[in-house]
Amino acid sequence: MTTAGIDLHLAADVMGDPHDPAVLMFHGGGQTRHAWGGALQALASRSWYASSFDLPGHGESGWASDGVYDLDLFARSVAAAASDFSSPVLVGASLGGISSLVAIGEGLVPDAAALVLVDVTPTLEQRGVQRITEFMRQGIDGFESLDDVADAIATYLPNRHRPADLSGLRKNVRQRDDGHWVWHWDPRFMDRLDDTPGEPTAGRFNPPLRLQAAARNISVPTLLVRGGSSDVVSAEGAAELKELIPHAEVVDVAGAGHMVAGDRNDRFNDAVIDFLEHTVRHHTT
Repeated sequence: MTTAGIDLHLAADVMGDPHDPAVLMFHGGGQTRHAWGGALQALASRSWYASSFDLPGHGESGWASDGVYDLDLFARSVAAAASDFSSPVLVGASLGGISSLVAIGEGLVPDAAALVLVDVTPTLEQRGVQRITEFMRQGIDGFESLDDVADAIATYLPNRHRPADLSGLRKNVRQRDDGHWVWHWDPRFMDRLDDTPGEPTAGRFNPPLRLQAAARNISVPTLLVRGGSSDVVSAEGAAELKELIPHAEVVDVAGAGHMVAGDRNDRFNDAVIDFLEHTVRHHTT
């Protein structure tokens, strides 16, 4: 998909009937659109027109020619994708959530129908942030085999079942000419993590004051889906979001960490679809 307003091609998967209400999903930093595979199918099966996007520098989307990945680029990319749809719901995890929050809160998506934030708030826990950053850095030099990739993921996500068939990992890594496997994103994305502490999937571009200001401007129905075991978004962070967006709903998904949709996809899908049915669908039918 080529989007208006940015110079980069954005890859997307789309599922469902174009006449149904649109739900657009944006992954976290270091992930790809495939993180939403189960949610995409669940939404389409419930008569939502669902799309999942690779953010700039990730998956099969274009890379920034200057190697600069900042909040403005990602927020404008979200807005550009949204401009192809009528009154879309924006669903964003981590980096995708921050970008969606700014896109709506700063008026870049004036017709948004709702906002779903997945384990991300303006204030984050630095211990969890650091753990994600360390995990992401492991793939910069490359892994010798898919088994090594699987081992790294298993160490970071010990509660996940390690797959016997590793072919699915090819959606998240690519093989270099030297045979090594690297994450499926532009390694220059990490440049923004090295000199400024902050949200691991956004680097220096998560200024709390800007995110708080954007949150105060949110008037559309809003849901925070927090991992019940998340070490990135605390109960205090969720409470702060409620202060900034008083009408926001908060759902804790038991047994899920920061990667909520991947950890407990069934409960995540139920929470999001229930929210959309009683807010967006109820008010548009």
